[in-house]
Amino acid sequence: MIARLAIGALLLLCAGVDLAPAADLVSDSAVDQRLDAPETQSKLRGRVSVVSGDTLWFPILGRRVQLAGIQACPVPQWGFDPKPQGTIAITAPIPCGPLAKAWLKRVVGNRPVVCRLVPPYGSEVPAAKCSTRGRDLGLEMLRVGWARVAAIAGPNPRYLTAERYARSARYGLWGTYVLDMDEWNRKAVDRTVERQPLADRALLQEREREITPLFADWRNRPRRRDH
Repeated sequence: MIARLAIGALLLLCAGVDLAPAADLVSDSAVDQRLDAPETQSKLRGRVSVVSGDTLWFPILGRRVQLAGIQACPVPQWGFDPKPQGTIAITAPIPCGPLAKAWLKRVVGNRPVVCRLVPPYGSEVPAAKCSTRGRDLGLEMLRVGWARVAAIAGPNPRYLTAERYARSARYGLWGTYVLDMDEWNRKAVDRTVERQPLADRALLQEREREITPLFADWRNRPRRRDH
């Protein structure tokens, strides 16, 4: 399982295949035309640095934004292969945070990004709908499974569809066993990039909610007989 995930991640990162259907492409100029508010308030445009799988930094503007409507693993967070390796029940670690960041970097490349800020504009790290070459970055992250739909009121139906497809195919984080991001943010004391997998394995032992339950447990669940 871990070998498949690693090989798949490398192939996806290296392939450079455009996964976005034509219906999902929106030109950056069209995005600009829909913005009536001043640029400094509602729109950011330029080259970015990828901070994590759901966060971008505009170095020239000195602004950071979070992709609206999605959540990705923080960079120090680890997931685990749900299938134990060898005769000892030890699950192999999977760097879900770095892999999410790597995929977003692959999608953005060195191209300019257009972000439409989501009110309120005064937030320190505002949420924003961002695109490059007309590709919705949040939707791209959901399609490959390296992000989930954020728990917000009225989520985007296209986002929900993309997440359901990725979950059923076990793409990205859906092929791992990983703690809910909100719970990880509450409980993780060490949030440095030197964080070791053992720390997240310990958190999973006392979890309140995990994103992906162990697939062995799911396969062995009792069959429903009430329908």
